[in-house]
Amino acid sequence: MNFEAVEKIARAVLYEGFMLYPYTASSLKNQQRWNFGVLCPRGSEPNEMRTEVLVEGKGEPGFRARVRFLWYGDGEEPDEHAIDLEGCEVSREVPLPHGGVAKLEISAEPAGARLRRISVRVRNDAAAPGDGADDTRRSMLSTHTILSVENGAFVSLMDPPPECREAAKRCRNIGTWPVLAGAEGERHLMLSSPIILYDYPQVAPESPGDLFDATEIDEILTLRILTLSDSEKAEIREGGTKAREVLERAESLPPEHLMKLHGAVRGLKRAAPLERGDRVRLRPRKCADIFDIALAGKIGTVEAVEEDYEGNLHVAVVLEDDPGRELGLIGQPGHRFFFGLEEVEPLS
Repeated sequence: MNFEAVEKIARAVLYEGFMLYPYTASSLKNQQRWNFGVLCPRGSEPNEMRTEVLVEGKGEPGFRARVRFLWYGDGEEPDEHAIDLEGCEVSREVPLPHGGVAKLEISAEPAGARLRRISVRVRNDAAAPGDGADDTRRSMLSTHTILSVENGAFVSLMDPPPECREAAKRCRNIGTWPVLAGAEGERHLMLSSPIILYDYPQVAPESPGDLFDATEIDEILTLRILTLSDSEKAEIREGGTKAREVLERAESLPPEHLMKLHGAVRGLKRAAPLERGDRVRLRPRKCADIFDIALAGKIGTVEAVEEDYEGNLHVAVVLEDDPGRELGLIGQPGHRFFFGLEEVEPLS
């Protein structure tokens, strides 16, 4: 089974909180890094992660699991590790650097008509460092599991069908939250994440790359990175690879890519009769302010069609004869005006 369909969101989970703005090693929040999905060495808690999911179908399902996490080797930054398991009854012990051992186990049992409950257990069996030392370098960090099934289909645990609800309630998940993943409507992939997600999570398509923060604030973070002082940027360049990549990407990002991060709209409920680049004549009807009078009859270009929280569509227009037209094209107020669909007349 190909895990590529869930790779981008799984990578966001892997590096969530890995390093935070301002991305300098000297900042307190980067000296004391934190992660979700931490499995501590023996004798400390939490030490184990458990995923239980439901698989629907006839016959023996083809089941695979990929457990991924970060683990400190010899460097100052942890390395990525991935362990693959296949089958419904399997266990493995995988050695890790410096005496670490990851123990993994898959088991299955009937859960009702045409249903199986499959459990994936992940445990850190490394010895604690002792002497009161920090457990971080002997911990599995950002641990999560990607699951795939053939000859069967996963059942959503967030919104199970009526006939599966009781079985879904009996699934016991410890330190993780399994959700359907991949293309909307498909049921052959799941992501079991230490971060609470909805079914079919996605990384914003406008995002140019990792910022180690999975919320949709790429524009804010990128702009703030560009305003860092020269000394802060120098510290980042001399620091870890991940932070340096963030800085280099922010500094080389073309203006048109940055604009894609501004004002993204999710899930327009209905199609608009206009699209970006269309020429229109303004016919304001509300006479709400002086602009409705001053702009009547003017010709403009549609810069965007946006939907508000009540489902109403609004057309953002840049005037053709505005000396500051370029400012309107990058979304600056005073050079970008909003009108209802009934207030613009399309021009051929």
